Amino acid sequence: QLQAYGGGLVQAGGSLRLSCAASGRTFITYAMGWFRQAPGKEREVVAAITPGGGTTYHADSVKGRFTISRDNAKNNLYLQMNSLTPEDTAVYYCAAGRYMGSLQRTPDRYDYWGQGTQVTVSS
Repeated sequence: QLQAYGGGLVQAGGSLRLSCAASGRTFITYAMGWFRQAPGKEREVVAAITPGGGTTYHADSVKGRFTISRDNAKNNLYLQMNSLTPEDTAVYYCAAGRYMGSLQRTPDRYDYWGQGTQVTVSS
């Protein structure tokens, strides 16, 4: 029901835009987020956004470089990633979870997951 795409290989300092397309149901009442998981590391939140898109959260490690957004008319979620560094290399996942009044930052709070898209940043 969620499909992430847009990953790839990019040089340090470059940009990528990830997209997440929802199908089969609407997620306009759900909070959505981007997570990433590097080899040997736990899955971590990158950014999250409220159902209406009015409030966002970005992890400190990406603040000022990444921007989460959503288009509810298209049932899509986006992550614009600028000034990429090798430390951003990971599989990136989009997820949707029931909004309970605050943005959740742990994977267990999200019910629906995309299959992941690989982002590799070369130095």
